[in-house]
Amino acid sequence: MSTKFSQDSQKIADQLHSGAIQLLRKLRREDSSSGLNAPRLSALSVAVFAGPVTLGGLAAAEQVRPPTMTRIVDALEEQGLVTKSKNAADGRSILIAATAAGKKLLMQGRERRVRALARQIAVLGAREQATLQEAAEILEQVISAI
Repeated sequence: MSTKFSQDSQKIADQLHSGAIQLLRKLRREDSSSGLNAPRLSALSVAVFAGPVTLGGLAAAEQVRPPTMTRIVDALEEQGLVTKSKNAADGRSILIAATAAGKKLLMQGRERRVRALARQIAVLGAREQATLQEAAEILEQVISAI
């Protein structure tokens, strides 16, 4: 049984999808000063917010194969941004955890992206900002239901 959606909900979904992609692409410019490429930053983000995480779990979260994730993690470890340790619950697996330096680097990047977005929001009028705040709250509800 297929679910039918109204034309309005389809249009809104399409606009949100396109807008989210464009927003992330534009804000990604702020990441260049981190010295990390996008795959490493993304893996580090998972280690910071969901870690410690197994190598397999990290690969699954990033939708890459374990050998690819091994190379990414090895590079992050060389830079002192993550540590690897044996998983006490399963000696066959490795846990990846962000170091303090990794957390700091990630949070600094987040602050740069938020500042860049805040600069653009600041030029909006009070009514537009209130509407955007309401939309952000609704978007959080929609995302949590997916």
